[in-house]
Amino acid sequence: MAVNIVVPEMGESIVDARIARWLKKEGEPVNVGEPLVELETDKIDVEVPAPKNGVLERITQAEGADVKIGEVLGTIAESQAAAGAAPADTAAKPAGTTVRTQGADRPAARKSATDAAAPPARTTNGRGVAATPSARKAARQQQVELTAVESQGPRVTRADVARSAHPESAAAPAPAPARAPRPEPVRPPPPREAGARAEERIRMSKRRATIARRLVEAQQTAALLTTFNEIDMSAVMALRARQKEAFKTRHGVGLGIASFFVKAAVSALREVPRLNAEIQGDEMVLKHYYDIGVAVSAAEGLVVPVLRNADRLSFAEVELGIRALADKARQGTLTLDDLRGGTFSMTNGGVFGSLMSTPILNPPEVGILGLHAIKDRAVAVDGQVAVRPMMYVALTYDHRIVDGAEAVTFLVHVKQLIEDPGVLLIEG
Repeated sequence: MAVNIVVPEMGESIVDARIARWLKKEGEPVNVGEPLVELETDKIDVEVPAPKNGVLERITQAEGADVKIGEVLGTIAESQAAAGAAPADTAAKPAGTTVRTQGADRPAARKSATDAAAPPARTTNGRGVAATPSARKAARQQQVELTAVESQGPRVTRADVARSAHPESAAAPAPAPARAPRPEPVRPPPPREAGARAEERIRMSKRRATIARRLVEAQQTAALLTTFNEIDMSAVMALRARQKEAFKTRHGVGLGIASFFVKAAVSALREVPRLNAEIQGDEMVLKHYYDIGVAVSAAEGLVVPVLRNADRLSFAEVELGIRALADKARQGTLTLDDLRGGTFSMTNGGVFGSLMSTPILNPPEVGILGLHAIKDRAVAVDGQVAVRPMMYVALTYDHRIVDGAEAVTFLVHVKQLIEDPGVLLIEG
């Protein structure tokens, strides 16, 4: 009796997915719980496991297809005999063959024939290796064999693949040309014929398409306005310089500027509660808890994992929480719970050198704080010109429920706390 492989429920906000890669071929044996197919959603990548032992009888949805929750992806046949004989047969079957072999009398010879016919630039995807979907995708893109990747945890992650693909020693010569779709910035572009004008068409990932749609929706459905201020970072930088060694020794994490701004933002949100709200119909929902989204740039696009109950966290807990979320984003292991339910967001373009920008809201939130690069500038201090490390900050807000005076009050409150960080300790 055949059993269907279906798209599983992945959370109330996810209604469809895209088939990124099948990890098994028709006719191959599968074990219950073994990953069969990778699905790409607008939030996370997931692996669909085999619901039972047997043989992958039929694949009904090809790679690249968009599928809905509950839709059938393929079927598994209940055949103990096939499950025992298929490893030798199907491993030897040439790519694209639909006729099943009748025995395992010559597995070695047929395997070598397959190897000779296989394109040299493709990888086996390490089907027997425990790896995250993002790690498998990175391995395919960078032509890395997962079986050769050393894992730092129970599963191979994107970061493990990156370390394997780009070792610091860089002793080995670069592999075949056109390893990546576009030349890396540090490498000169390959020579082209005079007059050649190349183009490339790449389908958006589900996540990138969703990011594009939500950003447009935010601008079309909210009354966006941005206000700016500048902050003298001298006090925070001096405090970090004094305490960084002791802080890292005690807590195992560096003392960055993010924790100061998270604590300052929470304090300012208490002063201006409409910035910690959302609009539902003709009602404002004011939230008296503080789940701060922290924007992180990942390989598949910007994600905003959420730091829960930030008002209850110490400086060390904020730093550890942000680092853990950033690591999960880079490794592609974020869960839906990590991404949903934020009340206010922060984004730091300064890590890329941005001096000033206007961040876009992360709906249904009505406020987002943008941080920027710290630059030495000449400013007036007590009637004298002094050079100070300065940062521009930007607050984008939904003018439908937040007035300009409230937005300015919020930024001034953040400015005062950052310029006198000792107040943050007094406030607890």
